[in-house]
Amino acid sequence: MTTTTDLETLLAAHEDDTFSPAALAELDAREEFPGDAVRVLDDAGLAAHYVLPPDGDVSGTCDVSETVRLLRAVARRDLTVAIAHGKTFLGTAPVWVAGTPDQATRLAERVRGGEAVCWGLTERDHGADLLAGELAAVADTESGAGGSGSGSGNGIGGDAGSGVGGGSGGWRLTGEKWLINNATRATLACVLARTDPAGGGRGFSLFLVDKRRLPEGAWRSLPKVRTHGIRGADISGFALDGAPVPADALVGEEGDGIAVVLKTLQLTRIACTALSLGAADHALRLARDFATGRELYGRRLADVPHVRRILGRAAAAALTAEAVSALSARSVHTLPGELSAISAITKAYVPTLTQETLGSLGELLGVRGFLTSPPGGGFAKLERDHRICAIFDGSTVVNRAALLNQMPRLARQPSRRRTDTEGLRVAADLTAPLPPFDRDRLTLLSVTGCSAVQALPDLAEHIREEGPPEAGVLMDRLLAELARMETESADFLPVAGGLPSTAFGLAETYERAYAAAAVLLLWRENPTLRTGRLGLDGLWLRACLAALLGEDGSANASAGDRDKDRECDRANDVFDALADVVLGTPETEFTLWGGTA
Repeated sequence: MTTTTDLETLLAAHEDDTFSPAALAELDAREEFPGDAVRVLDDAGLAAHYVLPPDGDVSGTCDVSETVRLLRAVARRDLTVAIAHGKTFLGTAPVWVAGTPDQATRLAERVRGGEAVCWGLTERDHGADLLAGELAAVADTESGAGGSGSGSGNGIGGDAGSGVGGGSGGWRLTGEKWLINNATRATLACVLARTDPAGGGRGFSLFLVDKRRLPEGAWRSLPKVRTHGIRGADISGFALDGAPVPADALVGEEGDGIAVVLKTLQLTRIACTALSLGAADHALRLARDFATGRELYGRRLADVPHVRRILGRAAAAALTAEAVSALSARSVHTLPGELSAISAITKAYVPTLTQETLGSLGELLGVRGFLTSPPGGGFAKLERDHRICAIFDGSTVVNRAALLNQMPRLARQPSRRRTDTEGLRVAADLTAPLPPFDRDRLTLLSVTGCSAVQALPDLAEHIREEGPPEAGVLMDRLLAELARMETESADFLPVAGGLPSTAFGLAETYERAYAAAAVLLLWRENPTLRTGRLGLDGLWLRACLAALLGEDGSANASAGDRDKDRECDRANDVFDALADVVLGTPETEFTLWGGTA
């Protein structure tokens, strides 16, 4: 295993060779897999952080928030490399969620050894509609399990004679999976297969397939698909033709496949935020370097008020995304029963906010953003590559629909003010030791709602009393927004056959409420975040809240509207001050707990 500091040092040492922007851009232009960069990460032991449980113990002690920080460091250099390497976490996560201790132990050993694992969910004709999947698994009663004909043919499970599902004969898998990351490179694939011809929620199961143990012709790799972004990634597929796997290749129980996938997505959707955080770091650095090195009309671009406000707003968005990601990643350990809501919020909010931020920084860079040479060089590739992040593990629309389907339950909770106080406190305290991940507490629907949003009124009152004086007005507006959201959601009911487009505005409002809660919680529970240039006078807190509440500093108020004028002035001042911090930060990342705080 490695630490974030060690990984940063290693990546910095390779900035003139394997991880140089020029070398990575050349690979992208040739649509070539970044094999050397992936090997550097393998040698560093990064894959060990994809192992959620310790060997033989599926309750686990690995810190998911540390995994996010490590992947963020890679994504800051190149999204293709981060996606190519980090996909193994997605492929292994179903085993951490539902596998046996023996499966987890054996898989952990192989992952630590550098083997890639893919997750075979989607199919060519069905996309995200997993219930329409056609790849089928049928009980194999004619031969021994696995390609070798032995009882433990895939080398992952242990008790092949347990008679689980397909019995001692195991299973045979036939069908195709398509648009799968690392489908060709991976030696192991976690495959969703139809085990009941009738399908339905209980008609699918997951299998961990070792392609190296299959007989010739049972596995066929499909060609790499040319993509607009992440051009060097192994986005391909595979076809199985009666591929024999042992009974112990089954992950979880027969018929549990869809439920296990939905629970697994609660982990992977949060992990995906590392990609967006890294992209925001990269974009802010490019914009900072451009603004400080460019002159316009006889003065530095960095001294132009409009440019400074763009930088300040972008920095506020990046810090808000970081707060959401940090709280959610730590909630994997402290609030697992709420992850069905938290993960949907996080995956919808962070990539969307980051893509909007990239858009505003792209306008600042102008034509420089389309060039490959500095300053600004590489931005076009970064912006293009990040677009895929909103689609991984469920698009923004899919995640907002998942949130809206829980809205009747979520809407009842805020007025009750019930929260998991201790779970929320530990999640927000960045120095607090995390408990082991407890997969048995994962649920398909959150019974207790979302503690962070439900704590928002009390958090706002605390900040009003104990926070910086300038935050008081923001708290008033925040509470008004919360009251409006409660009114709008009180009578909301999901409609069979689809959701009206207007409903998605409610989901966005709930996401912003969660983001505001994340910002307030991190401020309250971490004294160190109230110091330094970012913490002085509540700078980052006020900037994040101003951005969340739509105070963009634009002079669009009607004449004589003094309240609007004051809001505009406040926003301009706070974004200008935050821009000062960005412009004076030499670090490669702009973070709450990095060198700037």
